[in-house]
Amino acid sequence: MDSPGLIDLQVNGYAGVDFNDAALDAAALDHALEAMLRSGVTTCLPTLITAPESVLAERLAALDHAVATSGLGPAMVPGFHLEGPFLNPAPGFAGCHPPNAMVPPDPALLRRLTAALARPVLILTLAPEQSGGVALARAARAQGMLVAIGHSAADASVLAQAAEAGAALSTHLGNALPRMMAKFRNPLVAHLAEDRLAASFIADGIHIPPPALKVMLRAKGLDRAVLITDATAAAATQPGVYCFAGMPIEHSENGAVHVPGGTRLAGSALCLDQAVRNIANWGFASPADAVRLASTNPAALLAPALAAHGLRLTEGRIRWSATLVPENVRLDRAG
Repeated sequence: MDSPGLIDLQVNGYAGVDFNDAALDAAALDHALEAMLRSGVTTCLPTLITAPESVLAERLAALDHAVATSGLGPAMVPGFHLEGPFLNPAPGFAGCHPPNAMVPPDPALLRRLTAALARPVLILTLAPEQSGGVALARAARAQGMLVAIGHSAADASVLAQAAEAGAALSTHLGNALPRMMAKFRNPLVAHLAEDRLAASFIADGIHIPPPALKVMLRAKGLDRAVLITDATAAAATQPGVYCFAGMPIEHSENGAVHVPGGTRLAGSALCLDQAVRNIANWGFASPADAVRLASTNPAALLAPALAAHGLRLTEGRIRWSATLVPENVRLDRAG
């Protein structure tokens, strides 16, 4: 089976490299991108998480420069995903993001963070229930960003307002939620019920138990579902301790990535081709549809943001073996 290359819309690091490192350089980025290419990923959006403004600006500048001066960056990285700092700091919603660095939605801050970048922020994840959140969703959409909702306690009414303002995606749906919630009137059910929102899922069997993921995929439908990794530097590596946005994370033998000494997940060690295999092997989709969740679906979702910035995806093709292992990855660098 032949398919377009895989597209990872949310990846914090890979192969021992942390994209949130202000010391990131072109050589380190190329090392990570080469490893991603071997897994069939031909396009990705390096993702930066919540940090104080000065730190986030420094990290964005380093990432932007690394992409521009690397060998594979110009072909594989059309832009970035900014996950925060406009999130909900309440326990259970913050996840591993530092709550004390979260700030109210602020269009001026977003402009300051992005003004000097050579490559655009293509996805902004925010919590629309925060004061000014819906207005920021509208402003970000007007700036050509794909607006996503995550680390959020938004109810159905707020989600409807955000969707009306241009939000189009639920970020890693099923995660960054409190362990105890109301049975039906909760953010997860609200996201599943909002038909204007596509949803991204971390299909590693750790973030979402497979039976729960099966139900979520049925609720959203395969046309509105996207596979992501939320990978960290622990992806495509051996178990051990790695760095993620200035904090230590532990890649365990069972594949989970935690803050050391606790049970709180901190991104993943998932590779996108494995997510595709999982969906097919669990019987949630045909092999062709499983590939679609990580290729043509994210491409279609990202297309308006790319077009707003005069960009297009660099063509990449994969030939898959019978066991859904990518091989003969080709990457054309035109455009």
